[in-house]
Amino acid sequence: MSTDGSTLPDGEPVDDAIEPDDLELDGAEEPGQEEPGPDDTPAAAARWRGLGRIVLAATPIGSSRDATENLKDLLAQADVVAAEDTRTLRQLLRRIGVHPSGAVVSYHEHNERERAAELVERAQAGATVAVVTDAGMPSVSDPGFRVAAAAQAAGVRVSALPGPSAVLTALAVSGLPSDRFCFEGFVARKGGERRRAFTELADERRTMVFFESPHRIAATLADMAEIFGADREVAVCRELTKPYEEVRRGGLAEVAAWAADGVRGEITVVLAGVSASARTVTAADVAPEVLESVAAGERLKDAASAVALRHGLPKRDVYEAALAAR
Repeated sequence: MSTDGSTLPDGEPVDDAIEPDDLELDGAEEPGQEEPGPDDTPAAAARWRGLGRIVLAATPIGSSRDATENLKDLLAQADVVAAEDTRTLRQLLRRIGVHPSGAVVSYHEHNERERAAELVERAQAGATVAVVTDAGMPSVSDPGFRVAAAAQAAGVRVSALPGPSAVLTALAVSGLPSDRFCFEGFVARKGGERRRAFTELADERRTMVFFESPHRIAATLADMAEIFGADREVAVCRELTKPYEEVRRGGLAEVAAWAADGVRGEITVVLAGVSASARTVTAADVAPEVLESVAAGERLKDAASAVALRHGLPKRDVYEAALAAR
């Protein structure tokens, strides 16, 4: 979005600022037209203003009805709202009937480093700075980490306004063990990087949670089936909290075949960890497989690489084990 001469309260120009009067709320009443409620006191109306802190606030991951009253109050009252995409925030504000009284500025991966310092300075000066992303909790595979770290380093208080999380929602509905889990973020785009990352996780016993694009989910599941095993349990969760929410659960090979026809929507993948009772395979154990491929005419180096990838073992170890077993 382009600048339009908007400024922060102290007169400093800010990109992508949204003036409160620019928002046209569908069906929303102007301030002062509502009947007074239990929280409509001067103190309640300004409880989020001038706190001198950074507030990381979770936004709905699907249904705008999941926006909490605390989130609505924060967005309406914060001195500054830093949004991953101001256009997406504008849509949310209209749906939940909120009219921001402070400045709304952009805060995304391309300006995060520079804007983080500016936001911390505003908080140091006494402002309440709300940080929101397009969906879910800031800092979880979204902007937020840098401003939180910068604020902590500067002695500025950082707090969170909890709410929806695709990671925890997918984990809860997956039916997979949730007592111990790890979040691996977005899967690598390139096939080689993706397979190397999966190979490093081959012996992970905790349940793993990934984000993935619908355009790459089929290839990702196929790679997972090759490296983790065709029968490893997985749950592909798409469009969580939305009308077309779906959770596809089964073995990796089965779910990969389902995804081959195309999958739409926002996707979170929950993968079972390796069974505690599963025997750890060593390079010496798989050396015979390498030698069988060599006997069939394959180069030793290529055979060792393929077998190592299949079992999640270091290529060098498998290569040396095959040489020793010759």
